[in-house]
Amino acid sequence: MLKKRRAGILLHITSLPGAGQQGDLGQDAYDFVNFLCTAGITVWQTLPLGATHADGSPYQCLSAHAGNPELINMDWFSIVGWLPLAELCDDCHRKSTKFYKSCLVAKAFYGFLDHATHEDKADFAQFCRNKAFWLDDFALFMALRNEQNQQCWNQWPEPLKQRDAQAIKAASLRLKSEIEIIKFEQYVFFRQWMALKKYANERGVLLFGDIPIFVSYDSSDVWANRDVFKLDAQGEMSVVAGVPPDYFSQDGQRWGNPHYNWDYLQRTGFHWWIERMQTQAEQFDILRIDHFRGLEAAWEIPATEQTARVGQWVEAPGSALLKAIIANCTVSLVAEDLGIITSEVEALRDEFHLPGMKILQFAFGGDADNPYLPDNYEKNCVVYTGTHDNDTTLGWAEKLSDAEKAYIFDYLGSPATSLHCALIQTALASVANLAIIPMQDILELGTEHRMNTPGTTAGNWGWRFQWYQLAPERAARLAHLVTLFNRK
Repeated sequence: MLKKRRAGILLHITSLPGAGQQGDLGQDAYDFVNFLCTAGITVWQTLPLGATHADGSPYQCLSAHAGNPELINMDWFSIVGWLPLAELCDDCHRKSTKFYKSCLVAKAFYGFLDHATHEDKADFAQFCRNKAFWLDDFALFMALRNEQNQQCWNQWPEPLKQRDAQAIKAASLRLKSEIEIIKFEQYVFFRQWMALKKYANERGVLLFGDIPIFVSYDSSDVWANRDVFKLDAQGEMSVVAGVPPDYFSQDGQRWGNPHYNWDYLQRTGFHWWIERMQTQAEQFDILRIDHFRGLEAAWEIPATEQTARVGQWVEAPGSALLKAIIANCTVSLVAEDLGIITSEVEALRDEFHLPGMKILQFAFGGDADNPYLPDNYEKNCVVYTGTHDNDTTLGWAEKLSDAEKAYIFDYLGSPATSLHCALIQTALASVANLAIIPMQDILELGTEHRMNTPGTTAGNWGWRFQWYQLAPERAARLAHLVTLFNRK
């Protein structure tokens, strides 16, 4: 899939237009696929699809497998006849979209029990059997988390925290109805997502996903799989994940995720990782491994430290893991090889012929050996104007000095266009097999439209575009460039 010249757009599902507080898997998602087809774009890249915490970050999810129920389109229930009269719950509606949707999903579940066809009910039962290896733990975890007022599992009563068999059995009985609704919610998410994937694939559009290398401590994975992670006897972390100071943050980034117990994972043939990757391979054609360098060595920060300045690199068995993944999963992989990249990380990437990432916003500092300069690319890479962690290209360009702008224009051959438009054209013209442009850059939007500012916890992940911003001439120009540079 990644050996052919292709063009793609980076847009998370939450950034789609629509009537709700965030985009979902409804008609606007299908309309976006149609736009991609019109423009000759054959790759749609999203951020991770997991169920998020209150901050909305798709990189800190409640499960490595479960989909985000906030992405479910509610109109679909009426279409299939499970909620013919979508009775609004005013109390939930005033609180948030999450509670509102959960209320409607619960009502739809009882509509499903009353009105679904035999085939649909059998499909749901089959889904629960196929996904039981993660779904059973996740559904119980979420039901308990709701019962415990959304507290992290390490704050639960000790028998539940430690998964005492008697306490788990009692909770499973006590919360049986809620557990079934949570399973149904996941069934609906996967059914809607797989229908969208089928629609896109039938029209020549590949779906490009993103898998965070680490999982959230407050997740069903850590609660139910203690041996997979570096935890003490009480389930607490002594070290947490992050990265040292870099381009994005002078204090580094203290993510707070647990580190992996690689000895246990190797002894078990990386079974937990393989199952995780198989779930992602079902949903996507291409998959970016976020923070790929962590498969060679990861930055371990003492849990008592408030920043990521203090820590150490600890080696990981990346080669053995990737061999196991490739032997068991059918998906094209991309290495997110940004940040502090050593020759060992590059060797791991190249051992498996994985394309790395090139960011044009990083290209114009340093000297002629800068690996992000287009003349230093090889075909087997993915070029971006910027990622979801960068400023928009227009916002970035506006912060450059006159001397910096003059240098970039000189490098680009003094194009008779704006700098951000010139960089889009440069990405598409490059030798990189895949060129990805964030939707904000397609729409020529400024800093206030960026998706995320690393190292911050507020004001992120909420950006959305509107159809009126996508003027016909803008789409036509994009289609022209895709054809001009042989990416159609």
